Amino acid sequence: MHRLAYLAALVALAPLPIALHAAPEGVVATPVPLDPHDPGRTAIGRLRTLGAWVLHGTDRRFGGISSMTIQDGHFVLLSDGGVVTRLRFVGSGPQADVTMTELPDGPGDGLRRSDRDSESSTFDPATGHVWAGFETSNQIWRYTKGFAAADGHVAPPAMADWPENEGAEAMLRLRDGRFLVFAETKTRKDGSHVALLFPGDPVAGAVPIAFGYRGPGPGFAPTDAAELPDGRVVVLHRRFGVLKGFSTALTIIDPARITANGVIAGSLLATWAPPLTVDNMEALAITQARGRTILWIASDDNYFALERTLLMAFELPAGV
Repeated sequence: MHRLAYLAALVALAPLPIALHAAPEGVVATPVPLDPHDPGRTAIGRLRTLGAWVLHGTDRRFGGISSMTIQDGHFVLLSDGGVVTRLRFVGSGPQADVTMTELPDGPGDGLRRSDRDSESSTFDPATGHVWAGFETSNQIWRYTKGFAAADGHVAPPAMADWPENEGAEAMLRLRDGRFLVFAETKTRKDGSHVALLFPGDPVAGAVPIAFGYRGPGPGFAPTDAAELPDGRVVVLHRRFGVLKGFSTALTIIDPARITANGVIAGSLLATWAPPLTVDNMEALAITQARGRTILWIASDDNYFALERTLLMAFELPAGV
């Protein structure tokens, strides 16, 4: 099936934004190839490419995307300035319902952008609760459905010594109620990234075990994570070099193999760098359509003219 026809079928089955046009508060998506030198390329690593788009927002607050969840058929994008953007594919046409709001509460008084420096978020579809991780304060805040209000927060002692600008970069609530939290750059003596597994809601007082996570290679920092239908977890990574720019990687881990003070290594799915299309990839979400598993990745443009907000879609083939 032609990729455009396949994407159209996915849209018909699930309300996801493929082409987005809305105003005055809206987002326009411009398609770009994964490989500018080979626009017909359909695979990277163990993944199949479905498409990539540069997102432009009509609201000056759009950008800085650091985490992404799927809530009630919406992409919910949380920025590192505490701005929440919702995108929903409407019917069979290319119009999207786009809204932008700001977090109702969080660390500090909210007068400085660093007060709302959220780098991670995760969602419980049963209750509607959303948890956000703030790296400057190393806190986790819980919000009611739709980010309507904050109803609790915690500064876990296990995160107290994490660097204030490199803290809880990736956080995931597993379907069984446990939470995974990954430090961005804090590492153990063996070189693995510091990570935590909470047996329940951190805001409710759950005490975690610590473990080490070994990523795909030197310089790669975990930036987000999402759970697959079979319970395994996909971890997104970002690496930056002054001369080479950004590169990204995706791995899979099995939470069942996590042990206190042990080390778990990710199995590589794909990695890519320029001249392929890539940026500061920080957000990951997973959906299913017609039995297929789709990985959605978004980038944080840091509100910087030389970076872009990308949305990329990949299919995880059966059996991987």
